[in-house]
Amino acid sequence: MKAVQFKKYGSPDVLEVIDLARPIPQKKDVLIKIEAIGVNYADAARREGAYVVETPLPFVPGSEVAGEVVEIGEDVQGIEVGTKVVTLLGSRRSTGYAEYTLADSRGLIQLPDGVDLKQAAALPLQGLTAYHILKTMGQIEKGETVIVHAAAGGVGTLAVQLAKLFGAGKVIATASSAEKLAIAKELGADELVNYTEEGWEQRILELTNGNGADIILEMVGGNIFYESLQCLAPFGRLVFYGMASGVPVKLNPARLMEKNQAVLGFFLPQMMAKPKLYQQSLHELLQYVDSGQLKLTIGGTYSLDQAADVHRLLQGRKTTGKLILVP
Repeated sequence: MKAVQFKKYGSPDVLEVIDLARPIPQKKDVLIKIEAIGVNYADAARREGAYVVETPLPFVPGSEVAGEVVEIGEDVQGIEVGTKVVTLLGSRRSTGYAEYTLADSRGLIQLPDGVDLKQAAALPLQGLTAYHILKTMGQIEKGETVIVHAAAGGVGTLAVQLAKLFGAGKVIATASSAEKLAIAKELGADELVNYTEEGWEQRILELTNGNGADIILEMVGGNIFYESLQCLAPFGRLVFYGMASGVPVKLNPARLMEKNQAVLGFFLPQMMAKPKLYQQSLHELLQYVDSGQLKLTIGGTYSLDQAADVHRLLQGRKTTGKLILVP
């Protein structure tokens, strides 16, 4: 089978298409013929050797796949050959940039009839992230104000919609251009703020009558993190789930005491240790897509041999929505 691999850390140029032996399912494994692959910032971080956990070399990136089950292990129950499924591959076998992959049968979700494979591949990592930073970590309550940074990105486009579905009273979308803000508006954002403009945090305070936002979803880092704290409401929760700027932050917890605020970190692989929670939430997300309540924004579809170009596009921050690879 063909796969995309890197043998050393570095720029997108280290990604190369190679031939690998097609894996054989063991016990509770299934073999999936991949038909769509979600591309994520985590893939680029792994390629750079900058991921949260160590990335062994050589490495085939990609954790988010949708396709058809073509072989099953001897202990697999409840899954038949020919079933269309979506899954997140664990860190141990993150081999999504390929024509085939092994997956644990216990982590598969069968696709509803109304969800196609590209939609499915666009959902797990970013959909589960958006779901859990709002509900599990952010503990969103009806009527609350939510700020979604990078609202035209993969997580952001979903978080804007889910915040409304979960009962947010006001969703404030931030992005770096008028074009990206327009996308957020179309998805249901109530207010729009360009966070590249000086004093954007003061605009947030104006929009919230000086109170600030109850929940802030932050994945940029650097100055955006500090500025976000300036517009966090009393009892507010800032959920930190990424560092796209590459600039780390420092926080003195004492500054949170005056207004009873919280800063929480979120790392999706930890959620995978709770399979029931993972399966329930992904199933719920698929139902939202199937019913038309959740719109998935596909930013582009590319072949495996374009993986390096896709990484350049992703890290250039010139894309909107989800980028998909197709073997």
